[in-house]
Amino acid sequence: MKKVLFSFCFLLVLLVGSSLRLEAQPAQKLVNVVVSPDRTDWKYKQKEEVTFTVQVFRNENLLKDVVVDYEVGPEYFPVKKEADVLLKNGKTTLKGSMNEPGFLRCKVIAKVDGRNYEGMATVAVDEERIRPTTADPKDFDSFWKQAIEDARKTSLDPKMVLMPERCTSTQNVYHVSFQNERPGSRMYGILVVPKKEGVYPAILQVPGAGIRPYNGMNLGDDVITLEIGIHGIPVNMPQEVYNNLASGALNGYPGINKNDRDTHYYKRVYLGCVRAVDFIFSLPEFDGSTVGVTGGSQGGALSIVTAGLDPRIKFLAAFYPALCDYAGYLHQRAGGWPHYYRNAKPGPNEVETLAYFDVVNFARRVNAPGWYSWGYNDVTCPPTSMYSAYNVIPGAKELHLYLETGHWTYPEQNMARFQWLKEMYK
Repeated sequence: MKKVLFSFCFLLVLLVGSSLRLEAQPAQKLVNVVVSPDRTDWKYKQKEEVTFTVQVFRNENLLKDVVVDYEVGPEYFPVKKEADVLLKNGKTTLKGSMNEPGFLRCKVIAKVDGRNYEGMATVAVDEERIRPTTADPKDFDSFWKQAIEDARKTSLDPKMVLMPERCTSTQNVYHVSFQNERPGSRMYGILVVPKKEGVYPAILQVPGAGIRPYNGMNLGDDVITLEIGIHGIPVNMPQEVYNNLASGALNGYPGINKNDRDTHYYKRVYLGCVRAVDFIFSLPEFDGSTVGVTGGSQGGALSIVTAGLDPRIKFLAAFYPALCDYAGYLHQRAGGWPHYYRNAKPGPNEVETLAYFDVVNFARRVNAPGWYSWGYNDVTCPPTSMYSAYNVIPGAKELHLYLETGHWTYPEQNMARFQWLKEMYK
């Protein structure tokens, strides 16, 4: 019993202390819009009718005479919309179906006292049959092989600066940097190394989208962790610096040069993840073999990318990966963040270029065991896009669904990820 309690407390400390940049669980609202499918597993077959029960609550009771708007259909492509529908008893049912694999969404907005309150449910329709719409370039492997070889012609030139204020009695914490794909282009991160003499496994933490500082990932005293930023800037500066970059030079960075595979922003990022693994292998405290990668959203994408590019990755854990199946919108279905073509037409050479950076094509090459987790109500990384990548992964994989979640995680979900990682590197 004591051992179980200790393990739970230890994981809770990891959950609170780790810098994962995952979305927080939404706060409870005054008015709660509940949309419930008629199957507990939220799974259906093509052409099967789905019945959604809609209930609007206030003070834990159905709200009478409430006015709602609703839409039903494939995510981002509703086929049925109604506005200003009066629910006299605060409750109704809506129906829908799909003729092809994907996800059917019912979204309801209740309008109460001048405010809008949203609820939704998104169900799977033959989700295991979803396949990518993005093409797999014939020279994909040779392109990335050459890019990595070219990057490694630049020495790592690692720099490590101890951060005494973050060190503990059992861990040293460093602000580190190393060269990336060309001289002077550097990656930065926070390295946590056990003080006890010996060699250890390692975990690479890759970041979600945005520009921010990082605190490092603390998984305990039996593992090395490296949390990196992707923008080639130190990760220990004042928040104001990152705010200015986000509004200035790095504004809209996912779209920079998306029509040129040699200069697209994410080429440097993807190579930087491989170079981060190179850096880990250069550490004398590393055991020389056991390295995994983890992250959420953009970090979930980078976890798959790193595992797809680098066979040294032994395992990965990814929450709701972004950057999956960009071309989905060009085929009348949801594509992945950053939704390049949701509201715009592709420019010359964009579709061809982005195929070299689409996570689905790295997923095709992932052979390391993987732990994956997401929910069906994610509007940032639509489940259709995530399944397009997951379904083509050839390696051992396990998917942990938290059906009603959006682009956020439950504490229990995060702790399950930690536990799996520890089992993999023990």
